Amino acid sequence: MPVSRRSRRPQVRVYRRSNLRSADLTFRDGIPVTAPVRTLIDVARSLDRARLERAINEADRLELVDPETLLVALVEYPGVPGVGPLRAILGERTFRLTDSELARRFLSLVAAAGMPTPVTGIRLNGFKVDFYWPDLGLVVETDGLRYHRTPAQQARDRLRDQAHAAAGLTPLRFTHAQVRFDATHVRETLVVVARRLERAQGA
Repeated sequence: MPVSRRSRRPQVRVYRRSNLRSADLTFRDGIPVTAPVRTLIDVARSLDRARLERAINEADRLELVDPETLLVALVEYPGVPGVGPLRAILGERTFRLTDSELARRFLSLVAAAGMPTPVTGIRLNGFKVDFYWPDLGLVVETDGLRYHRTPAQQARDRLRDQAHAAAGLTPLRFTHAQVRFDATHVRETLVVVARRLERAQGA
């Protein structure tokens, strides 16, 4: 069956807002458009979770707005449709445990994985490490943010991992959000890595 010309036309969704604040507007090529924060709030009303996450990531990649700034900005939009879905995603992705809560939760996963208690908070290869198993040669670091780390933070993380690897250790990273919301993944990863290291030492 032939497809009509009309059916090939892309559908464009147009939002009309009469209550926009000046902070909600910006200009592109002289044309007024909604600012990144307001745009994400608007599209959050119609996107499913996966597509909304991609939109957040793309805004971060293009340096339009990073997730931490977006989460803070949502305070200015109480009760606005679209804010709820954004907060639900950002609350997990920018989640950070306190040091004591992180240690308690992570150590419970270590015990569930059948691993011995690690050494914590020591300096190793010039860096303070979060969790260290001397007998396994395993270092685990936990990052506070999943989405956005500055280039300086990323560079320092790489230096840490490279220094440990050069010393013959195995560096491993988890986010605070993984420890809090994806415990199964963390536990299973610890089990697999620990078994591999144990076999390597026994060889």
